[in-house]
Amino acid sequence: MKFVDSGLAGAWVVEYEPARDDRGAFTEQWEREAFGRRCLFTAIDQTSCAYNKNAGTLRGMHFQCTPFEQAKLVSCSTGAAYDVILDLRPASPTFKHWRAFELRADEPRAIYIPCGFAHGYLTLCEATTVDYLISGKYSPENSHGVRWNDPAFGIRWPATPTVIALRDAQFADFKG
Repeated sequence: MKFVDSGLAGAWVVEYEPARDDRGAFTEQWEREAFGRRCLFTAIDQTSCAYNKNAGTLRGMHFQCTPFEQAKLVSCSTGAAYDVILDLRPASPTFKHWRAFELRADEPRAIYIPCGFAHGYLTLCEATTVDYLISGKYSPENSHGVRWNDPAFGIRWPATPTVIALRDAQFADFKG
C-alpha cells in the first residue's frame, strides 16, 4: 500500500499494489500496522457496501456528529464512482474544502476519510458497488449531512444526479 496526500488535512488516497500472476491478482487493502504508523484507524467496527443500480446515483454528503464520528476507508469493487470528501472540522486548516477522486474497480485504490468529514459520491456507470471499512458505530440520531450542491462548498460534480434520496436532496444550507 502506498499512502498519497489527498490535499486535505488527515485524508489520504491509498493506492493498492496488487501482486499479479497467472491466476490474476491479490491485493492487501487494510493492514493495522500500516494504518497505525500514520495514526489512522486501527480498529474496524463495521464493513458495508452500497450497490447502485443506475449511473447518476448520488449518495451523500453524509457524516456523524461527535461523539459518534466515523472514519472510513472507501473503495469501489464494481463499476466507477466520483467520490467527494469535505472537511467539516472548524479547527482544520482545510475547513470547508473538498476534493474529488474517481474510484474504479479496475484501478485499485481507496480514500481514507477521517472523522469530521462529510462523504458522498456519484456513480459513473450502472451496477457500481462502493465498499466501506468503518471505525465507529452507526448512530441514526447522530447521522447528518450537507446538500450535494450547497453553494457554501461549490462542489463540482461531473453530472447532475438522476437518482438521489429525498433526504439527501433536502439537507438545509450549511451554517458553520
